[in-house]
Amino acid sequence: MDTFDYVIVGAGSAGSVLANRLSEDDGTSICVLEAGPRDWHPYIHLPAGFIKTFHMKSINWAYQQEPGPWTGGRSIYAPRGKTLGGSSSINGHIYNRGQRQDFDTWAQLGNRGWGYQDVLPYFKRLERRVGEGDDRFRGRDGNLTVTTMDWKDPLCEAFMAGAISLGIPRNPDYNGAIQEGVSYAQRTIQNGLRVSAATAFLNPAMKRPNVHVRTHAHATGIVLEGKRAIGVRYIKGGKGGTPTEVRANREVILAGGTYNSPQLLQLSGVGSPELLRSLGIEVRHALSGVGEGLQDHYAPRSVARVKNIKTINERRRGLSLALEAIKWATTRRGLLSLSPTMVYCFWHSGETTESSDLQLTFTPASYKEGVQGQLEDEPGMTVASWQQRPESRGYVRARSADPFEPPVIQTNYLVEELDRRTVVAGMRLARRLLSSAPLAPYFAYEDFPGPDVQTNDEFLAAATQRGTTTFHPGCTCRMGPAGSAWAVVDDRLRVHGLQGLRVIDASIMPRMISANLNASTMMIADKASDLIRGRSVPEADASIRRADV
Repeated sequence: MDTFDYVIVGAGSAGSVLANRLSEDDGTSICVLEAGPRDWHPYIHLPAGFIKTFHMKSINWAYQQEPGPWTGGRSIYAPRGKTLGGSSSINGHIYNRGQRQDFDTWAQLGNRGWGYQDVLPYFKRLERRVGEGDDRFRGRDGNLTVTTMDWKDPLCEAFMAGAISLGIPRNPDYNGAIQEGVSYAQRTIQNGLRVSAATAFLNPAMKRPNVHVRTHAHATGIVLEGKRAIGVRYIKGGKGGTPTEVRANREVILAGGTYNSPQLLQLSGVGSPELLRSLGIEVRHALSGVGEGLQDHYAPRSVARVKNIKTINERRRGLSLALEAIKWATTRRGLLSLSPTMVYCFWHSGETTESSDLQLTFTPASYKEGVQGQLEDEPGMTVASWQQRPESRGYVRARSADPFEPPVIQTNYLVEELDRRTVVAGMRLARRLLSSAPLAPYFAYEDFPGPDVQTNDEFLAAATQRGTTTFHPGCTCRMGPAGSAWAVVDDRLRVHGLQGLRVIDASIMPRMISANLNASTMMIADKASDLIRGRSVPEADASIRRADV
């Protein structure tokens, strides 16, 4: 039986950063277990390949959520990366940190060292920002290349002009001093290729002799000796493969993500005793918060038909697509170098909102109803709008004792009244943006929700009919003090009541942040690596004050 100092379950955004940082210590050995294959597929590295990886089950867990009370009886598709780099290898490339108050709230919930000034140095240490940015907030020397969308599209420019006409300012850096405003999206793309967590962190680490990555290794349980984690059981080759076990001298680290980490804990007998007994799983450690508290951003997508200009819908067909393929192959530019979102907008749902609580995205394209990632034939433009900090919470629970059964995922979108009010406000703002004067030369008519939708109840019904995930699940192994019934890990990310076991991924977020989650997931892993190694925490620039942000 092989033994390492650290066994990391999951080679996604968090696992890749952890493997890189922990392996900097020559005398430390690391084993990384990944259920999927290596990130060899060309669609992973081609930015526009997200349209294909979105449904590729060879590199995607392709989960389904349970129908919720406000999803119109629909089961919403929930893709998650299943390859080196995890979801950073199949996502929309967006780099978005969130707001200062997000992390200050984490600290106020009893998590020492997780306020904005504590985490900012890790955001900076991770990134190599190319382009505009105040160096008090941005990093220039990290592994992760962050660029700004360089596609200057007339529709995008008109959309931003429309936002400005409504009083929303242009903001050259929403990851800087303040998030509010409108701008082209920042993304993890360099020279026309995706920069995943594997590209930036894991691949360099794999060149070190102390890093051992095992793909097609589906974790089935944590090996517990009393109250201490001493290893991980997995099936080599996936279902029907060879049962294998690997031991950890120091720690087992779960980095499987918001769905898989709580499921593995539950399969290992760690979680709600009632749930575990109902599944015939022996209770090894009662911890009621495991899998509870799931949050995600829920987005209805408003669509307008376009006139007088070509959209991406037409450009991705026939000869046009062939020419774009040649352009990408020779210059690494053009349509195939794009992300699904071109423009980001952050604003308020009401005049009394203290900080922006709405996030809107603009794309000069439209997608088929109910088929995410598949472009329509007709020219269109889309604004997705969502509440940044939802109140609604759901859960992730093992479906059975079979580790190959997908977990039960119930997000409970919009169960809280505040969330319903805010999503309606977002749709109303999306309508105003699409019908703004600068877009008038290109605006044919509103296709969805449609001009007949006018009242709050009608907007809410439309959101129920067509809203969907933004692929930002978090908060199922929440970080908090030991006395909190909901907490799973402490502020050093150690599982409460167990030794040698940590959870380090987006599941530890105590509450949702005002952002896509990939940037913060890597930040969590980078900070955790210092906690594990006993290294001193870098300090933020002393000139950064609350008034600055």
